[in-house]
Amino acid sequence: MASVARTSWQAMAGGPVRFLSSSRPWRSFAYLLSGAVVGLACMVTLVLLTLSGAVLALVLVGLLLLPGVVLLGVPVAEVERLRLRLVDPLPVTGGHRAPAAPGPSAWVRTRMGEGATWREFAYTVLLAIGLGPVDLLVACGIPLLTGALLFAAIGSLVYPHTTVALVVFSLSGPGATVAGVLLAALVAVMGAYLMTFVAAGHATLARLLLGCREEQLAAQVAQISLSRRRLVDAFEAERRRIERDLHDGAQQRLVSLTMKLGIARIELGTTGEAATLVAAAHEDARQALAELREIVQGVHPQLLTDRGLPPALTELARRSAAPAHVDVCLPGRLPPAVEATAYFVVSEALTNVVKHACADRVTVRGRLAADLLTVEIEDDGVGGASVRTGGGLEGLDDRAAVVDGTLTLVSPCGGPTVLRLTVPCGPGATASREDRPESP
Repeated sequence: MASVARTSWQAMAGGPVRFLSSSRPWRSFAYLLSGAVVGLACMVTLVLLTLSGAVLALVLVGLLLLPGVVLLGVPVAEVERLRLRLVDPLPVTGGHRAPAAPGPSAWVRTRMGEGATWREFAYTVLLAIGLGPVDLLVACGIPLLTGALLFAAIGSLVYPHTTVALVVFSLSGPGATVAGVLLAALVAVMGAYLMTFVAAGHATLARLLLGCREEQLAAQVAQISLSRRRLVDAFEAERRRIERDLHDGAQQRLVSLTMKLGIARIELGTTGEAATLVAAAHEDARQALAELREIVQGVHPQLLTDRGLPPALTELARRSAAPAHVDVCLPGRLPPAVEATAYFVVSEALTNVVKHACADRVTVRGRLAADLLTVEIEDDGVGGASVRTGGGLEGLDDRAAVVDGTLTLVSPCGGPTVLRLTVPCGPGATASREDRPESP
């Protein structure tokens, strides 16, 4: 399936047949013609405001018109953002802030102090004295030239003995008719490309001056980061709720069931069909309880909640199939999201070592310096590990990114392999025992 050109540049590069049969040249013509109209209106308005200000400046009243001249760019920019949809469907957002207080005076003060307002004013002046006249020349000149050539071709057909001047040469009779039609078609085709080219350049400049700039993008990024932190906190709270429900609900019921089946097994003895069924049910209940405890441990380890990251990593290394040594020294507790991320990164790394590395020893190191947590998992295995699409390491990288962390991997063939997690914890990241959330 052929791709759809989004911009005018893409449309012009898509081939003449597709370009000329599309609506792009007509939309470019409408954009240029409407730009000429808006530019003429801006020119007249700027001239009137400037002359009025110059006259009234004699009595110091004209100074009040200065904000009006600058603020003319605000409504013009809104109109231009709407006109951009003719040649570029991607919407352009302005860079204005909400006024600090209600009322016209606060709105004027806010707008006059913004760089976006002055960029819009510069665009308005440019549209009035430069872009508008160019749009008018291209949008009107090409149709007039095409029409003149067709008119000359028709005139030579009606009056065969009339000599017609066609651009740089003169013809008469049928030759003038054919040449006039061919020249008109050539001018129309080249004019379609020229109009689209000029419209695309105008639109690019308008998007550059009227679009959202660095300061607005920085504010949006900060807002996105704040929203992501709220989502992380909500996810952690939901995970703790699931852990609490499993621990206090289903797990306790399975413990009770296992005990009752064990008592029944003792009462029934070891012979008989009922004793065999109860013994099988008892074993199934014990296995289900063990699996549920593993699930609870995977959701959020109780030891991590109660005592923090170093003891949890020590217990994780103790249960690992590969010999692991833990050297994690922290001054206190870290934010829950950071602790959970570090724990599960180490857990997944140890699992990968057992599955793929063939290592004899694994070392887990962790330090907090300058509010930056660094955790390294190093093994002496075969090396050659890499981050693959859809792999476990890619999932760890995504998990680290949620808390603004980074994950780096160094794994040459033959080893050793070092997986390093760095997570910013912010100022005052460590907390006392009393500051921590209650464990479920």
